[in-house]
Amino acid sequence: MKLNRYIDHTLLKANAVKADIKTLCEEAMTHEFASVCVNSCWVSYCRELLKNSRVKVCTVIGFPLGAMSTSAKAFEAKQAVLDGADELDMVINIGELKAGNYDAVQKDIEAVVTAAQGACVKVILENCLLSEAEIIKGCELCVAANADYVKTSTGFSEHGATVSDVKLMKEAVKGRCKVKAAGGISSYEEMMEMLEAGADRIGTSKGKKLLEPK
Repeated sequence: MKLNRYIDHTLLKANAVKADIKTLCEEAMTHEFASVCVNSCWVSYCRELLKNSRVKVCTVIGFPLGAMSTSAKAFEAKQAVLDGADELDMVINIGELKAGNYDAVQKDIEAVVTAAQGACVKVILENCLLSEAEIIKGCELCVAANADYVKTSTGFSEHGATVSDVKLMKEAVKGRCKVKAAGGISSYEEMMEMLEAGADRIGTSKGKKLLEPK
């Protein structure tokens, strides 16, 4: 198991500057992480830095609240792909899911999947704000919308990934899409717990540390 290939090396802080993004990409190339995950203003810069490497460029859509209009998310997704993004991590409309407006949630995801033009789409449910029943329903809507992954968290809300949530999501998708665990994963041991629970990808701002067992 090449643990480095499970990691999306992430920097989404609002105060990140160009030098920070360059360091992120250099670390990702050194360790051959799966991707770097950055805010969309950095996509074209990362694409240039990573053009001769295996590392993909991942960005976020409708981040971190998910409460933008569907058309805005679709436009953001289309532009990110034009700028060179390989993968898009979008946030669902959490309020609409909680209100039971499932058609609106599915159409929101579908719009981003369409705008992605074949780029990998990971859908963030923000599990800390949802009940177990809502997480299961959210996963089902992601599958119906042809998303590639369901994802636990933004890392910007009440708490991040939990082992129990990863297990729940893995069961809910039934192999029809993959699972990404993100938010608060800061050690090798925590990463291994998530992978053993069924995670297919790990989002973390501590990629290097995750490769170092205690």
